[in-house]
Amino acid sequence: MAFGRLERPQGSQPMSEINMTPLIDVMLVLLVIFMLTAPLMTSRLKLDLPKAPAPSAEPAPATFTVALTADGLLHLDDTVVTVDVLRAQAKAQAEQKPDTEVQLRADKVVPYGQVAELIGLLQQAGLNRIAFVTEGPQGEAAAAP
Repeated sequence: MAFGRLERPQGSQPMSEINMTPLIDVMLVLLVIFMLTAPLMTSRLKLDLPKAPAPSAEPAPATFTVALTADGLLHLDDTVVTVDVLRAQAKAQAEQKPDTEVQLRADKVVPYGQVAELIGLLQQAGLNRIAFVTEGPQGEAAAAP
């Protein structure tokens, strides 16, 4: 004797929900990647500061041009000078014209400490208006106070 069912099998019904599990997995993997790489990107500072798009400043009435080359030599205008000569010249210039602007040209490979010492020397001599000369985007020199 055979028993049969009178019910009809129902076919598959369409899914009414989206499976979010793979999307959440991808999002968590991306979040971990960004959390690991973000600190690495901020700690790698590659500085090349001397180039600046500073506008050209009008020339000051009296300027005192000092340059510090990559080999550490001091230049007053285009002449190589010693620290003592530079100090004496700066002091004499400060006595004649106290508002003299110093245009400081330092090579970008010169350590910051040497530049700071030079600024201190000039300020002790009485010259307080010091401008850094940088190279503009087209290669022209510009003084930035």
